[in-house]
Amino acid sequence: MKVTVLGGGHGGHAAAADLALQGHEVAFWRRDAAALEGLRAASRLTWIDADGERQATLRLATSDLGEAMREAELVVAAVPATAHEDLARALAPHLRDGQVVYLPPGTFGSYLIARRVREHGCTARVAFAETGTLPYLARKLGPSRIRVSATATHLPTGVFPASDTQRALSVIRQAYPCAHPVEDALSAALLNAGPIIHPPLILLNAGPLNRSRDFDIHNEGTQPVVRSLADRLDRERIATREALGYRSKHYPLRDHYEGRDWMYGPRSRASLVESGDWREPVDLFSHRYMREDVALGLALLVSVADWAGCRVPIARALLEIAGALCGDERFEDGERSLRRLGLDRHSREQMSRLLQHGFA
Repeated sequence: MKVTVLGGGHGGHAAAADLALQGHEVAFWRRDAAALEGLRAASRLTWIDADGERQATLRLATSDLGEAMREAELVVAAVPATAHEDLARALAPHLRDGQVVYLPPGTFGSYLIARRVREHGCTARVAFAETGTLPYLARKLGPSRIRVSATATHLPTGVFPASDTQRALSVIRQAYPCAHPVEDALSAALLNAGPIIHPPLILLNAGPLNRSRDFDIHNEGTQPVVRSLADRLDRERIATREALGYRSKHYPLRDHYEGRDWMYGPRSRASLVESGDWREPVDLFSHRYMREDVALGLALLVSVADWAGCRVPIARALLEIAGALCGDERFEDGERSLRRLGLDRHSREQMSRLLQHGFA
């Protein structure tokens, strides 16, 4: 299958290497041409895991989005949610009928990008899908080397529009056999692990993070008191899903921490900590844990809970604390809230129809 991977971060490099090693023809795109130069010259990525190193050969490495998209059947958009608006604008001229765009994860970006490419004049029939986590726990070791501590064993996937689920999953499973369908794109957005794991870690460890460049929030930062708050936040997420009638597996966060078979395998957390790859500087104000998982993901959860008539005091408090720390009172009404998406006045029936049938 011809696959295009978008994004020059850890996830993009891991996806490109993984899918090339599976035998797919992979075109890799990142916007920064200078940063891409070393990889373009080699046209290969080194995948490193517990079994050693393997060389993955790419079909193409380019900063030209049109060139990267030209023959794509599946587009893996491994970019942060903060980049979705720009990505939609750039993608609109290059999408064509039958393509599947996969956001791992999406923070309801499947709906946002579908709406924005339409507003930018795209009429192609494209399925936009998202899942609850990045398929890899990975860190770049250089421009063409990626170390992977764990890969996903379950990828709950929602499609916008949901009526296109069967077709989209048949494409996605050629790359990610562990992908399985959930009800719709909003269900998948409420399975996103980042806005549950990361806000308690970054906010309750604000002092150490502000002081030290040698602090691993997934290791010494994950103390029982922090875990306890994260579990309460996760219960609010699950209660919101239940209030909306979602019956697909909720993937409770405790399974990840207690070594059960969560979205990754049962040893995923141990592998993450043992790798030491997450002992890195975290700028409290600019890091994606704050700007993506709090300002977008947690704001989405709070707004959906309000719309569903569900109380989420922990989520709301964390959002307000983050806004106070960053001096940004807009966090609670962030860019991914239902109001900012123009969906807060939809009835349950209208929302269900939109998620099922799209803009038809």
